[in-house]
Parts: sequence; C-alpha cells; structure tokens
Amino acid sequence: MPQPFTATVLTIYPEMFPGPLGHALAGRALQKDIWRLDVRNIRDAATDRHHTVDDEPYGGGPGMVMKPDVLAAAIDAALMPDDARPRLLMSPRGEPLTQKLVREFAKQPGLVIVCGRFEGVDERVIEARGLREISIGDFVLSGGEPAAICLLDAVVRLLPGVMGKHESGEWESFEQDLLEYPHYTRPREWEGRKIPDVLLSGNHAEIERWRQRQAERLTKERRPDLYARWLRRRTERK
Repeated sequence: MPQPFTATVLTIYPEMFPGPLGHALAGRALQKDIWRLDVRNIRDAATDRHHTVDDEPYGGGPGMVMKPDVLAAAIDAALMPDDARPRLLMSPRGEPLTQKLVREFAKQPGLVIVCGRFEGVDERVIEARGLREISIGDFVLSGGEPAAICLLDAVVRLLPGVMGKHESGEWESFEQDLLEYPHYTRPREWEGRKIPDVLLSGNHAEIERWRQRQAERLTKERRPDLYARWLRRRTERK
C-alpha cells in the first residue's frame, strides 16, 4: 500500500497549523490519511536556553536573519531515511508558484517546507540543504506560514481521492492557461439578471463552445500574460 503524501513544515509558530488545512477538502483528506502533516518547531533545534533562532545580519541593515546552524539542524531532524521529498523555502524572492508546479508537487511523496521569518534566512543553509525558494506572489508577508498553507491547500486537493470527481479539476483556472468560465445556478432569474440562454438549451456542444469563448474573453481582459501564452501554445499545437 502506498504511503500517504507527507508534508513536513518547519516553523517557529507551529500553532498556526493545521489552521485552514484542517477543514474542507484538505481537512477531510487529513482525516482519511490521504496525506499527513508533520509540524516541527525550529526553536527545538536551538541549543541555548532562550531557543534563539535569529541573529543580526553581517554587513548591517534592518531586521534579523535566521541562523544557519539552527535551521539546518531542524531540517536534518525532520528528514526521513533516504528522503526524496523536495525541500522548499517560502520566500518572496522565490520562483512563482503556478498550477503546473502544483501538479508536479502533487506527484511527489511529500514536501519539506521551511517557513522563513524575520528579514530572511542565511544564504548558506539555503545552499547547503538544497532549499528551493517558492513565492506565492509579488508581495511580502510577515512569515512563510500563510504561504505554506496556500501551497499545501493547492497541492493536497490534487492528490488521488481528495476531489469527489476527477473532472472537477479539468476546467479550473490556470489548468489550460485560461481563467475559468462564469458559473450560474438557481434561481433562473435573480435581481433582474437571467441565466444565459445557451446554458438552458441542453445543447452540450454549444455550451462547451460558449464556455470556451467566455474563458478566452475573461483571460484576455484580466490576464493578458496568460492569454498570450495560451495563444502561443495553441499555435504550437496546430
């Protein structure tokens, strides 16, 4: 029997987990042992009586930097024998998290995720422990914990057995370099706004064409970068 996807999170605020990951799809999958969450307190690896994990930056400057010796010890203690899981560092300077990357992570046996804090992490531990820096957007958070939760939520929902229907993930935003088409449900008319006639037609081929056109329109309006990429790939496929 295959082992569950195991996510190890290293943080100085372990009480922030599972947080939202304990609810909805991710929470139910956690209860079913489809995936496991192992949260480690980085301070436990500190050897001084104050459990210090940071120090002043060499060269001066604002803020504090996470110490390489403490963080490396925490990472080493969290690794399993022959651990093949990717080691990630949530960082605003990292490569952007995309749906393609999420799918790649979902195929792994699990992830080791370091949640940075303070001004940053000593560069030497990033190099020595092979940490892959990942960003969830062009903005700065107070720490990597919310970013780690976002990443894990995106990954866990793609694990086998998590979503109720396989096809529920096929037409989501970013899966085909297009944003998702508009959705409608009952009542047929609400505040004078009606359901598009095509969705009531029963003509499934026409409905699919309408959804495709809507996805293209929304992507072109809101994410011209995605739309340009979609056009390139469509041309290459032809």
